[in-house]
Amino acid sequence: MSFLVVLTTLPTRAEGRRLAERVLKKKLAACVNILGPAQSLFWWKGKVDSAKECLLFIKTRQSHFNRLRTFLEKHHPYSVPEIIALPVKKGNASYLKWIARSMGGRLN
Repeated sequence: MSFLVVLTTLPTRAEGRRLAERVLKKKLAACVNILGPAQSLFWWKGKVDSAKECLLFIKTRQSHFNRLRTFLEKHHPYSVPEIIALPVKKGNASYLKWIARSMGGRLN
């Protein structure tokens, strides 16, 4: 079984928490960390812009990514939400088993 850490940013911690709770209730992830606020700098509409944002680290199974992405695209407040999936190459075996169990699955 493969695992991912999915990153997305939101304008406030409150919005990040609401989205994280919805993702967890849907069993699309086992854990979500909310960091920030952080300062983001980015290109938008032809110029460099900036915003304070919170960053979500969403721990999930690779098999759930398409449903998670669809959910985030539908419920995210941004018109172009950041949704970046990073593969987990190695990790604490007990933690990875916990992710699988928390999402209603098993490791094998």
